Amino acid sequence: MKIEFSKMHGLGNDFVVLDATGHSGQRFVPSAAQARFLADRHFGIGCDQILVVEAATRPDTDFRYRIFNADGSEVEQCGNGARCFVCFVHEQGLTAKRAIRVETRCGIITPRLEDTGEVSVDMGVPRFRAAEIPFESASDDVIQPLDVAGEALAISVVSMGNPHAVQVVAEVDAAPVAALGPLIENHPRFPRRVNAGFMQVVGRHAIRLRVWERGAGETLACGTGACAAVVAGIRRGLLDSPVRVTTRGGDLSIVWAGADMPVIMTGPAVTVFTGTIELPEDLK
Repeated sequence: MKIEFSKMHGLGNDFVVLDATGHSGQRFVPSAAQARFLADRHFGIGCDQILVVEAATRPDTDFRYRIFNADGSEVEQCGNGARCFVCFVHEQGLTAKRAIRVETRCGIITPRLEDTGEVSVDMGVPRFRAAEIPFESASDDVIQPLDVAGEALAISVVSMGNPHAVQVVAEVDAAPVAALGPLIENHPRFPRRVNAGFMQVVGRHAIRLRVWERGAGETLACGTGACAAVVAGIRRGLLDSPVRVTTRGGDLSIVWAGADMPVIMTGPAVTVFTGTIELPEDLK
């Protein structure tokens, strides 16, 4: 089976994007095995996540958005992917709207293509209750203890539609992301696993960030991770909005007014190339 795709990235967090609306005659949605093949950087196309654009299932939305990690698991949300999503539907002629409403597994998001070429996304209102993350805890305190490999970490748990555990580190370049990331991701207190953020506070309006993403490993940038880190930093009294988030792939701007207000993320989205690929017949 041959499928058409676009290869895109948001600050180096890279994606294979598929049009499954039927607009071009293609309605392909990958199985877990097919997603792993597409994401493979040696035998497939190579990416952190596969993004699937589907027709809306609700009258008040424009599209449906599905995200598959490199390990084949389907997840709720991807901020860098949301920026690529709105650029993709414009480039493919699927809409002329600059702002669209998109269904995700965790609710509706509203990405907007700005005149500058960057994309702003209303990522929704963050959630903090342990049960909503989900995270096993007797309290909803801003700072939570987490025992990892005999070390007591101080984390803040935030849901941006997907779960995040954010910790503050003195020097992000020296942070043990590869060692602690997978241990935090698979910690038994996170029944659906978690994204692990390592945040260095540079100033009241600036942080540096690395994220070990659930199902993908460390990526060059993580949009929801940037939102979660800023929200955690503001709640801990370390930051004031707006905040520039510097990742290994570049910078994002995050705005959050607090309380029950949504988080607004702004950053670039880039199409690298388009093409077709033949899926192995034995992959189901």
